[in-house]
Amino acid sequence: MIQEPTTPAPPPGGYSAQDIQVLEGLEAVRRRPGMYIGSTDETGLHHLVYEIVYNSVDEALAGFCTRIKVTLGAEGQIEVEDNGRGIPVDIHPATGVSALETVLTRLHAGAKFGGKVYQVSGGLHGVGASVVNALASRLVVEVKRDGHVYRQEYQRGKPLAPLAVVGETTDTGTRVVFVADTEIFSRVDYDFDTLAGRVREVAYLNKGLEISIQDKRKEADSQPYTFYFEGGIASFVKHYLNKDKTVIHPTPVYFSQAVNGTGVEVAVQYNDGFSETVLSFANCIHTPEGGSHLTGFRSALTRVVNDYARKMKLLKEDDPNLQGDDMRSGLSAIVSVKIRDPQFEGQTKSKLGNPETKGQVETVVGDNLSRFMEEYPSDAKEIIEKCMTAAKAREAARKARDMVLRKGALESTSLPGKLADCSEKDPALSELYIVEGESAGGSAKQGRDRRFQAILPLKGKILNVEKASIEKIWGHEEIRALIAALGVSPNGDADLAKLRYHQVIIMTDADVDGAHIRTLLLTFFYRQLKKIIEEGHLYIAQPPLYRLQAGKEVHWVYSEQEKDEKLKQLEDKRKVEIQRYKGLGEMSPEQLWQTTMNPEGRTMLRVNIEDAAKADELFTKLMGEEVIHRKQFIQLYARSVRNLDV
Repeated sequence: MIQEPTTPAPPPGGYSAQDIQVLEGLEAVRRRPGMYIGSTDETGLHHLVYEIVYNSVDEALAGFCTRIKVTLGAEGQIEVEDNGRGIPVDIHPATGVSALETVLTRLHAGAKFGGKVYQVSGGLHGVGASVVNALASRLVVEVKRDGHVYRQEYQRGKPLAPLAVVGETTDTGTRVVFVADTEIFSRVDYDFDTLAGRVREVAYLNKGLEISIQDKRKEADSQPYTFYFEGGIASFVKHYLNKDKTVIHPTPVYFSQAVNGTGVEVAVQYNDGFSETVLSFANCIHTPEGGSHLTGFRSALTRVVNDYARKMKLLKEDDPNLQGDDMRSGLSAIVSVKIRDPQFEGQTKSKLGNPETKGQVETVVGDNLSRFMEEYPSDAKEIIEKCMTAAKAREAARKARDMVLRKGALESTSLPGKLADCSEKDPALSELYIVEGESAGGSAKQGRDRRFQAILPLKGKILNVEKASIEKIWGHEEIRALIAALGVSPNGDADLAKLRYHQVIIMTDADVDGAHIRTLLLTFFYRQLKKIIEEGHLYIAQPPLYRLQAGKEVHWVYSEQEKDEKLKQLEDKRKVEIQRYKGLGEMSPEQLWQTTMNPEGRTMLRVNIEDAAKADELFTKLMGEEVIHRKQFIQLYARSVRNLDV
């Protein structure tokens, strides 16, 4: 006897097949945008632009595009236009609609999977254009090909009408105009410098490609910035990464070679500084977390330098080998690979995972760097002597660090005496305020919540680590106190598992000295504890600038603009008393808690690294040896300062 299946009774809690949702089309992107663009903050917003630009770059990599134009328009409009072949418009056999509509409305649809149209591409996932379409309140695409101009408009990922011919032309190319959806993004405000920086990178990485970017949000006739570099990544290193630095050898080491279908392009130039700036790219996509290509580069660099140093007797028989950290002191480099099937980690492509790429890059770098050292022995000697100097500094730093460790400075049982610690032991729930001076430290200690907020007052201005060796950094009293409070060692030794506070907050006065101290601290974290920034643990407190009182009403304002706006609102009231706060110590503990330290109402800025090359340039300019570059920077931006307390 065969028993017919019956529908089972709903399980306890009401969880059944009816509770399983199937999202059709691009609805999944709108429900979970962070899965596709990383976040819905400013970073995710800018990622929309990059996805469309990368599609045009893929045409350039294939040899069919020589110009890309990016325009920022009013009301959040972005326009990207290229002179490539134009997206195909014929009917797709599987979807029954045009190929254009297919790539804009279907995830994982594109010409990048088969390897016939695009041997190399950045947007391999095939979700770039469709994700942008899904997260745009409006998107218009125009395609020039086959003698016609085709146009189609979309709203939140859905076509408003079929693809139509709107004109005739002899040109080819694609033009995409979109507006990010305010239902997804709370704030649609693009940073021109951020976008221009990425566009500049793409131009450096593609010899002969002209890319322009124009900001028409304020002035319709504003002039575009055009980037075109015949020198490619060698120019990137020489004229950008090492722009304000004294170089060890005048001409960058540059080579380009293909291995088993993978193109490897590298440019290297050392400067007399102590920090490392190495940027890695895969198919023109910046990989800030590195990956197999960067690992291969570093392995080859360490091996070649050691081999040559042994061969030329610069390293004696009983001398230990130079380490990887020694090679990175003063190193500026670009590592760019072009791969057929890149395996990125996540849609935002922050790390390359192809295991075979490590060996390919290591082979190319090893062969070409060895040849360079044989052909240019004087430059090779300068580089090796620079690395050997770094090794001596590393050893001196190790001894200084060991001395600190012997004294227990990194043990929780021996925290610096000036630290007012919190009772909370879970780092994820703990905050450390780095405060300028004893006066502000006293107010902060009295006003804080002792359960989860620790206070570390610093005496004076800390060492400028941009111009200091590692042993000097370890020898500086205030930096040692900061390292001990954090629980992690600087530079490559940083182990964030030992970080004692997951919110590290810089809180300085709103005057010139406070800004200088804040810059010194940011320099220290960027150069020596970059992992803390990368993991999102570093913040800048925002204390108020003014206290406005009209009768019994009290208003705290945090900028000059906010003060002016609030005063206009209070015009019909009695006389408004205005108090300007130049120092944190001028506020009572209660006021400091209320305005700056109370999690319920405070405002803080999280420090992140949007553009590593730009950040490196700025720190070098502001904190480096060359006074002339700092002077030029001040002259350029002095007029932008509205309120300066000296």
